[in-house]
Amino acid sequence: MSLIAGHLDLLMFPAAVILLLCGFPVAFTLAGTGLIFALLGAWAKVGFFATGDIGFLQALFGRLFGLMDETNEVLVAVPLFIFMGVVMERSGVASELLTSMARLFGRLPGGLGFSVAIVGMLLAASTGIVGATVVAMGLISLPAMLAHRYDKRLATGIIAASGTLGQIIPPSIVLIILADVLSNAYLEARRAAGDWAPEPMSVGDVFTGALVPGLALVVLYIAYTAIVAALRPEAAPPAERLEEAPGAVHLILVLMPPLLLIVAVLGSILFGVATPTEAAAIGAGGALLLAGVRLSARGPAPQLAALAGTAIVVAAGLIFDLRVVRETIPPTDRIGMVVAGLGIVMIGWGLVSALARCLAAGSGGISVLAHAMRATTRMTAMVFTIYIGAQVFNLSFRGLGGEATIHAFFDALPGGPWTALGAVMLVMFLLGFFLDFLEIVFVVTPIMAPVLFTFNDASGAALFHPVWIAVLMGLNLQTSFLTPPFGFALFYLRGVAPGEVATADIYRGVIPFVILQLMVLGLVALWPGLATWLPARL
Repeated sequence: MSLIAGHLDLLMFPAAVILLLCGFPVAFTLAGTGLIFALLGAWAKVGFFATGDIGFLQALFGRLFGLMDETNEVLVAVPLFIFMGVVMERSGVASELLTSMARLFGRLPGGLGFSVAIVGMLLAASTGIVGATVVAMGLISLPAMLAHRYDKRLATGIIAASGTLGQIIPPSIVLIILADVLSNAYLEARRAAGDWAPEPMSVGDVFTGALVPGLALVVLYIAYTAIVAALRPEAAPPAERLEEAPGAVHLILVLMPPLLLIVAVLGSILFGVATPTEAAAIGAGGALLLAGVRLSARGPAPQLAALAGTAIVVAAGLIFDLRVVRETIPPTDRIGMVVAGLGIVMIGWGLVSALARCLAAGSGGISVLAHAMRATTRMTAMVFTIYIGAQVFNLSFRGLGGEATIHAFFDALPGGPWTALGAVMLVMFLLGFFLDFLEIVFVVTPIMAPVLFTFNDASGAALFHPVWIAVLMGLNLQTSFLTPPFGFALFYLRGVAPGEVATADIYRGVIPFVILQLMVLGLVALWPGLATWLPARL
């Protein structure tokens, strides 16, 4: 009995996994497991529960208030980016992109595969939601690829792999949450190591660091498809029954609005013009305007007016001083304020018109706006409920002495910090077979990541750069999301694939893309500059 009591911390993980595999909700499984083991620890008088009560869990309230503190605005970006992605998918912008790209590249050998990879990149940069991207491309692209005699394994592989780009290409929900959790873990670990002035890490840094590896994956996907088309032409033949390639005007009208939105959102973050939360608000508003254009039956005049109003406001802000709280305001600045106000009215007109169109359009009795609001509320509530459950689990683990157990385990590993890094990556990869990224980020990262940040280099600074660690973890989670037999992206695709596609076809199809992702993961591990060079420059 004493042996079991001494290892209650280690028993928490298999207990939680077993309960999850039994079908219990994630958030309540984590919270319930944490509470039950805290009671067991108080009964056995283990660790911080040696007094026989669970008062150690009172720290939960401080953690939750820290999450909701007015100074912590990072996680406010989560519901805004979710809303942006759902509106883009529900309004038909995603399907229009896929159709246009297929018409543009489809007549080339492997062209439909190229279009899926490119649209997967665009949807990842405009939605950040893996499940929605995989399902949308599976419903739209997979039947078309099969109709044009594409190899089932190649078709399912490129769709599943391109769908998971939302894990690593900004503005990924994974990267936002990972950056927030890792930033806190990094600061705490460095202070515990005696470094009281560590360089902080922001969501913008992680977004910038993930950009090059994410684009490298897209290039490798396209290159692999081209090689398959060259070596096995029957696996990726040119599409013969497609409409003519879209004209330049049509292509510009289809591609430019999403590209402008992506540039506005990511560019404002990368160049420090806006915080991630402000950029997410821009993205949500931009997605509404795009949906208004897509769903319009009377022309895009209000949305074009909103675009012009945005340009007017930006120009007025650059030319005039628009600060209202001043003792004296020169006449020229008053003119600038009037002009900026006119631009704001134009933006408001476009947004109200777009909201009206999203409220009127829809299917199954549910409008686009109602569906987007419901999906956003449901997914946001899920994220933060899991966060609360994970905090209970983490506190119980610490109270049972789990932190000391983890440190002792890593100290006993041969090879020092690099072996510790490999062990953390391996654990996250294996857990990715059974757990969603939210459980891994909220539960595993706060427990294991601080150990990595306690290692110092010769100068006394942190040996592992936090942005590099964040990008490695993002790539690792993306790979586990795709790896058979339990990769979540495979289940999403299986759910929408036609009956003629066997599960074995999906599993075999993703193997080459898993290898490509492991190659990029290895390259980033060998050359940290792939993840840290761009953030340092920007």
